[in-house]
Amino acid sequence: MSFEQAQRELEQIVERLERGEAELDEALRLWERGEELYKLCVGQLDAAQGKIEELARRADAAKP
Repeated sequence: MSFEQAQRELEQIVERLERGEAELDEALRLWERGEELYKLCVGQLDAAQGKIEELARRADAAKP
Protein backbone atom coordinates (compact mmCIF):
# COMPACT_ATOMS: atom_id res chain seq x y z
CA MET A 1 0.00 0.00 0.00
CA SER A 2 1.36 3.38 -0.93
CA PHE A 3 1.68 6.25 1.52
CA GLU A 4 -1.04 8.15 -0.34
CA GLN A 5 -3.47 5.22 -0.22
CA ALA A 6 -2.87 4.72 3.49
CA GLN A 7 -3.27 8.42 4.17
CA ARG A 8 -6.57 8.58 2.26
CA GLU A 9 -7.97 5.56 4.10
CA LEU A 10 -6.82 6.97 7.43
CA GLU A 11 -8.50 10.31 6.67
CA GLN A 12 -11.75 8.49 5.84
CA ILE A 13 -11.59 6.57 9.10
CA VAL A 14 -10.99 9.75 11.09
CA GLU A 15 -13.94 11.45 9.40
CA ARG A 16 -16.25 8.51 10.17
CA LEU A 17 -15.15 8.40 13.78
CA GLU A 18 -15.54 12.15 14.17
CA ARG A 19 -19.08 12.03 12.75
CA GLY A 20 -19.97 9.28 15.22
CA GLU A 21 -21.47 7.09 12.48
CA ALA A 22 -20.05 3.79 13.70
CA GLU A 23 -21.42 1.56 16.43
CA LEU A 24 -19.00 0.72 19.24
CA ASP A 25 -17.70 -2.55 17.76
CA GLU A 26 -17.16 -0.99 14.35
CA ALA A 27 -15.59 2.10 15.91
CA LEU A 28 -13.08 -0.12 17.69
CA ARG A 29 -12.24 -1.94 14.44
CA LEU A 30 -11.87 1.39 12.66
CA TRP A 31 -9.62 2.69 15.44
CA GLU A 32 -7.41 -0.40 15.21
CA ARG A 33 -7.20 -0.08 11.41
CA GLY A 34 -6.37 3.59 11.85
CA GLU A 35 -3.49 2.70 14.16
CA GLU A 36 -2.15 0.23 11.57
CA LEU A 37 -2.36 2.85 8.83
CA TYR A 38 -0.74 5.48 11.04
CA LYS A 39 2.19 3.17 11.78
CA LEU A 40 2.53 2.38 8.08
CA CYS A 41 2.58 6.09 7.19
CA VAL A 42 5.09 6.95 9.92
CA GLY A 43 7.34 4.09 8.82
CA GLN A 44 7.27 5.24 5.22
CA LEU A 45 7.94 8.85 6.21
CA ASP A 46 10.86 7.80 8.42
CA ALA A 47 12.31 5.73 5.58
CA ALA A 48 11.96 8.64 3.16
CA GLN A 49 13.61 11.00 5.64
CA GLY A 50 16.51 8.58 6.05
CA LYS A 51 16.98 8.39 2.28
CA ILE A 52 16.90 12.18 1.97
CA GLU A 53 19.47 12.57 4.74
CA GLU A 54 21.72 9.99 3.06
CA LEU A 55 21.43 11.76 -0.29
CA ALA A 56 22.25 15.08 1.38
CA ARG A 57 25.34 13.53 3.01
CA ARG A 58 26.46 12.15 -0.35
CA ALA A 59 25.94 15.53 -1.99
CA ASP A 60 27.96 17.26 0.74
CA ALA A 61 30.74 14.69 0.45
CA ALA A 62 30.91 15.19 -3.32
CA LYS A 63 31.44 18.93 -3.03
CA PRO A 64 35.02 20.07 -3.70
